[in-house]
Amino acid sequence: MSATGRVEDAAVPGEGRTRAAPVEQRTDSPPRRRQRRDLTPYFLLLPSTLFLLAFFVWPMLQALVLAVQNGSGGFTLDNFEKMVHDINFADALRNTLLLLVVIVPLQVVLALIMALLINAGLRFAGFFLYVWTIPLAISDLAAGIVWLSIFTERGYINSLLNQAGLPTVPFLSYENPTGIFTAVVVAEVWRATSIVMVILVAGLQMIPKDYGEAAEVFGATGWQRLRHVTLPLLRPSMQVALVLRTILAFQVFAVVVALAGNTLPVLAGEAYNWYGNYRDVGVAASYAMVILVLSILNTFIYLRVLGTRSEELA
Repeated sequence: MSATGRVEDAAVPGEGRTRAAPVEQRTDSPPRRRQRRDLTPYFLLLPSTLFLLAFFVWPMLQALVLAVQNGSGGFTLDNFEKMVHDINFADALRNTLLLLVVIVPLQVVLALIMALLINAGLRFAGFFLYVWTIPLAISDLAAGIVWLSIFTERGYINSLLNQAGLPTVPFLSYENPTGIFTAVVVAEVWRATSIVMVILVAGLQMIPKDYGEAAEVFGATGWQRLRHVTLPLLRPSMQVALVLRTILAFQVFAVVVALAGNTLPVLAGEAYNWYGNYRDVGVAASYAMVILVLSILNTFIYLRVLGTRSEELA
């Protein structure tokens, strides 16, 4: 076919006549369509990017400005100095880190056990999945009030002990800091283990069953399959769960307020006190910056320790 669209005759060897021989044409996709296809992922990411910029990045920058700004609008570090010399700063930092160290490992272990039981396809697994995810529908403050009715002086536990003729236990007394800390740990584990479990269940369902079956053929026990097959392939989901749960653990506030009030100071609670009670937004922003820096540091550690190379996923 010529440039004008005509079909040209070509001689066929061994024959006295000619027949039309098709000429191969090159059809390139239009540049505009190719460009639109290249921009599609960015258009899909645009809504979430705008959401993060509006509700996370912009407030974070505003908090940073407030933390280093004095009354006349100049630069100062007085807010951080006032925060460090706050009587509750050391206790709030220690309690927040201690809650993090205790709560997050407990939640990961419990969530992993729950996820493995659900993924095993046992009977009534779907029912247990629905039951275990109920705390996701309860707010932090509501969860704290629920456990307050359990651990308070005349709560369910002490009522049962009283009916049984046993001495009651002052779980939430200011004279029993161990009891207050234990109550907060139990409430937080009950409230937020579900979100870790959901992430791990999704990760387990993405692992092909062929790997486990192949390991079983070669004589691997159940523990060996879990250790050498399931857990390495579950590492990306574990990374996401740990990062998310650690960030939320640094922000623990409502459950602590409901159960302990000011008896157990934490970083988020002190930020609220300086903003709402003391009317000092600069120091409150400084506390917020400490929480942000600790969250970023822990996220970086998780990404380095649990980072998955692309060749491991291939």
